[in-house]
Amino acid sequence: MILRLDQLEAKIQKLVEDQLAGILPGLRLEDRVIQRLATAVKENIVQQKDDRAIAPNEFTLIVATDTSPMWKEQSTIDALKNIITTASRDVGLKFVTQPTIHITTDDTFSAEEIKVVAAHKLEPVGDTKGMQTPTGNVESEEADNIPENAFLIVEGVKVHPLTESVVNIGRRLENQLVIDDPRVSRNHAQLRAIKGRFVLFDLNSTGGTFVNGQRTSQTVLYPGDVISLAGVALIFGQDNPPPRPDTGNTMPINPDAGTSERPTATVEHNTVDLSKSGKFRDNKAGT
Repeated sequence: MILRLDQLEAKIQKLVEDQLAGILPGLRLEDRVIQRLATAVKENIVQQKDDRAIAPNEFTLIVATDTSPMWKEQSTIDALKNIITTASRDVGLKFVTQPTIHITTDDTFSAEEIKVVAAHKLEPVGDTKGMQTPTGNVESEEADNIPENAFLIVEGVKVHPLTESVVNIGRRLENQLVIDDPRVSRNHAQLRAIKGRFVLFDLNSTGGTFVNGQRTSQTVLYPGDVISLAGVALIFGQDNPPPRPDTGNTMPINPDAGTSERPTATVEHNTVDLSKSGKFRDNKAGT
């Protein structure tokens, strides 16, 4: 099927006007919703070897705290799902699974502000060869050049800004990102800034570390990558990320090819704490 991506925004516009505008009265969000949804879909397409173009299937909308009750209404969620699914299929895109919608809040947003995070949510495929970083021996590299405006969205309810060159993740209170979940090991994973990008390392965790459904021991992260720590989901994002070396080729990589230059989603987001939940705690000691 021929892709008609130039028609995507117009199709989303019509569906938003028909299905969403009436649900969110008094909010002048139509233009922003249309443009951000269209951009999120188009910039996160993965082209498969059988010529199918796969649309992202997980969307996180960041909205103002005051307007969040309307966004979280089931009717709004259902309308968003239908808009994304219908418009994407109309222009020739496919879905691996039906899209899911998450709504989070930002206390600094005005009522008319909205951001969209899109990603490909895949189920783990079991033990496979870990993706290696392009540097070869990552552990010998000195961590430097911390990526600007990078962050993790944890379980869709909390944003953790990545402002340090090394970020340890696990249940231990000494970690920079503490995740109080029994599935997560005490010292589960580590993020390290290397040559302007974050590299994720599994620290011999019990439940394993997965990136976009593939188990890994270490891999370079790109905006939109979906990380699973034994089932606990995180999304890596970055505002204004550097150019991707594989922009012209969105084919899924061969894990045996010795490279982690692979397609992922693009993220648009401001990094702020979203939740006061005790399940996720930022440990600032030693920062």
